[in-house]
Amino acid sequence: MNIGEWWKELRARLGNEAPRASTGGAADAHVAQASDALRALLDDKSIPGGVRGELTEDFSQIESLLDKLAAGELHIAVFGRVSVGKSALGNALLGRPAFATGVLHGTTKARNAEHWHEVAGQGLHLIDTPGINELSGEEREWLAFDVAALSDLVIFVVDGDMTQSELDALRTLGRTQRPLLLALNKADRYTADERERLLVRLREHAAGLVRAEDVIACAALPADRIVVQVGADGDEAEARVAQTPDVAALDARVREIAEREGKTLAALNAGLFAGDLSDRVALRVAAARRDLAQRVIRNYCLAKGVAVALNPVPVADLLAAASLDVALVLHLGKVYGMPLTRSEAGTLIATICAQLAALMGAIWGVHLVASALKGVSAGLSTVVTAGAQGALAWYATELVGRAAEKYLLQGKSWGEGGAKRAVADIVASLDRDSILRSARAEILARLRGGKPA
Repeated sequence: MNIGEWWKELRARLGNEAPRASTGGAADAHVAQASDALRALLDDKSIPGGVRGELTEDFSQIESLLDKLAAGELHIAVFGRVSVGKSALGNALLGRPAFATGVLHGTTKARNAEHWHEVAGQGLHLIDTPGINELSGEEREWLAFDVAALSDLVIFVVDGDMTQSELDALRTLGRTQRPLLLALNKADRYTADERERLLVRLREHAAGLVRAEDVIACAALPADRIVVQVGADGDEAEARVAQTPDVAALDARVREIAEREGKTLAALNAGLFAGDLSDRVALRVAAARRDLAQRVIRNYCLAKGVAVALNPVPVADLLAAASLDVALVLHLGKVYGMPLTRSEAGTLIATICAQLAALMGAIWGVHLVASALKGVSAGLSTVVTAGAQGALAWYATELVGRAAEKYLLQGKSWGEGGAKRAVADIVASLDRDSILRSARAEILARLRGGKPA
């Protein structure tokens, strides 16, 4: 079962379907599959060292996730706006003052993790996160999202009707594909009717993101109760009585999910991380290949432009330099991990040039005339003519290289529009006059032993 299928099945179980226990064998298989995916990514020898270096922290995270899966841990992030009582709620669930709380905004400044329960052979860990939307707290907000995205389950804490920023954050977390619980903290501040209306409102906000029964009222630090005490002499006096935290419903719901789906949730999270990292690796590799391909194309453009400019034999210079186009295409095939035979490269160039000839016949005519003129020109005029001819050769190779690159990027395919459309798009995307001017300046500088202006 792939990651997408896991998620679809899990959402069905945690969503509209009645809860049903997953079999231990299936859950263990999910964990093994996720571990295999992580190890395959960690050991992938095809990932360039530069790309792996850019993503060092991510690859270190793979090691942590493998250890987490092996240890059977489930990580639960407590997430929300500043001062909604996230740390206090974490402490209430833990039954001990593990997380710092205070009256100042932003008491939690970094990720804090604490062991909580043992459920169905898994160790549940609560993670306290910095509050979102704190003034001058952009880094803390990013950290909070990062921690939540790497958690198996997220408890999103609010203390009233949701603000727009909270709703935006909830939707962002929903896109991370982690199961969410919505906890209405400080529920003791409301009457029973107010609390029920507020829960209905929160369920409307969270529709499609949080299951209705996963929107739960709680009170991490309920206000002291004022009682009237009558003394032995009959005098009355008010006294404050501390109230115990009301988090039993939330605690029970988390335990239920952990027991029923804990291993699968941990495997899903690891698999999602592996998939996301794989996508980012692919993007980095593609970018690195594009950068290398551009350098390769430019080097061949320069080589061909100079070769054509230096060869005094009319027309023959074009034929001789054509071998550079074949070499360019072969080189690009290696860059993109799709090696071509010389025959395949020749066929590809023939296809590209046929389309270019149809689109730009006049240019190739000028190209041939300029080549012929070199044989009868002398002195500076020969250099000038050679520069123009070399620039045209440069431009032609630029087009061939870009078209071949597009063909390779599409998996050795021209796409639905075919070669004609692909080549036409390449021609339209390039500023011919600008390329010719730059190429001519570069070639003449090389011919004269100087540097381009």
